[in-house]
Amino acid sequence: MSARQAAPRLRYAPSPTGDPHVGNIRTALWSWLHARRYGGAFIVRIEDTDQARAVAGADERILASLRWLGLDWDEGPDAGGPHAPYVQSQRLPLYREAAERLIAAGRAYRCFDTPEQLAAMRSEQRAQGRPVGYDGRCRALSRESSDARASSGEPCVVRFRMPDDGSTAFRDAIRGDIRVENATLDDFVILKSDGFPTYHLAHVVDDHEMAITHVTRGDEWIPSTPRHVRLIEALGWTPPSYVHTPVILGPDGGKLSKRHGARSVLEYADEGFLPDALFNFLAITGWSLDDHTELISRDELIENFDIADLVPNPAVFDTTKLEWMNGAYLRTVDPARLADLFEERLAQDLSGRAALPLERPLVEATVPLARERIKRLSELAPLVDFLFTGEIVAPEPGTLLGKPYRGRRPEAERALGACCSALAALESWTSEAIEGALRALAAELDERAGSLFMLCRVAATGRPITPPLFETLELIGRERTLARLRSAQETLGA
Repeated sequence: MSARQAAPRLRYAPSPTGDPHVGNIRTALWSWLHARRYGGAFIVRIEDTDQARAVAGADERILASLRWLGLDWDEGPDAGGPHAPYVQSQRLPLYREAAERLIAAGRAYRCFDTPEQLAAMRSEQRAQGRPVGYDGRCRALSRESSDARASSGEPCVVRFRMPDDGSTAFRDAIRGDIRVENATLDDFVILKSDGFPTYHLAHVVDDHEMAITHVTRGDEWIPSTPRHVRLIEALGWTPPSYVHTPVILGPDGGKLSKRHGARSVLEYADEGFLPDALFNFLAITGWSLDDHTELISRDELIENFDIADLVPNPAVFDTTKLEWMNGAYLRTVDPARLADLFEERLAQDLSGRAALPLERPLVEATVPLARERIKRLSELAPLVDFLFTGEIVAPEPGTLLGKPYRGRRPEAERALGACCSALAALESWTSEAIEGALRALAAELDERAGSLFMLCRVAATGRPITPPLFETLELIGRERTLARLRSAQETLGA
């Protein structure tokens, strides 16, 4: 590694325009991994110069998303640091000073065009089939005239003066050398009329002031990077390493959308995904340890990840794979910790339907029954809610009969009565005793065991799919099981 790589400084610089989606957070995650592997620093900076699009509370939710994923930061809005403040709207004097330096050096100029004049210019360019962009009409203003008009309060922006000829080159860490002809780039705004900088100026100034070594961002910023390189050069600074991360596509090859999985991190938390599973999934969506390993611990990722190993090609967001991965992580969680997660989730999902606090022994007993059958914590309550809710589940007759007893309502009613008698006579209420009694009863009634078991399952739980029947009935308890079977019998006899 070079000296510059020995102590890298990488930043996550989101705009508070909403909750961060997975593509945005994935770039932050990769930056964090690179910083942690090489003993560097991970910095969080809030880029809120676009005040019109700012959403109240978005900055807090951004930080909450990072915390949930376990992405701690060394410097940031709430952590402080040597380059505070870490919110751009609190750093405006720095940007104005940089803009004035560029004006003084002849590398930028004030532009007094009105919105109407700019709209007319663009319409004319389109009508003539020319590229749409600023035509440099304010370049010819003298410094004296510019100063006088600005001093009088006339609204203006500051534009950077791009070279008219030649080209601008930069190196992308995962794509190699990229060169763009300067003639294709117009003079861009760096300071708006309200005194706020554009992204172009603000991030360049802050990355320099904060000694950022690697600028990681989506590949949609590649076309703008020559502007940033020229801006850095004009200010007399050294460009950072650029890492333009690949886009994430939906399974159909189209832009990632809500239906594909373009949700915010906190939405994934609400849906019952584990932070380690989402962390693992995002880390390998565009990077790989080898050609076969998919479940990789956080420590292994830190040990092996290098941002230069990212692939430039778009990655596909595979929700099925994420759910499989989350299920795999759920099965590795320590039982006591998983019981904590189950208790928290059930209390949330069963609020108003079950007495709180939940019985801890009953929650613990659901762990071995449910952990193999769910892929998300949100699937838990629909699987086991009957263990914690009221005495009677009251399934409809059609649901009770199902396929095994369709057209055989009297037989189903008698079978439930026989089940009540057999189960009430048991000396011990264990899954083994319950299974023995019901299998013997099926033979006595000349019924298929599976048909009788399904009838009991629906009567006791209200649904045809549950954890294993005998363990489930043991957890429901003798009294509640018998009450539910008798209620179902009465339903069929009504």
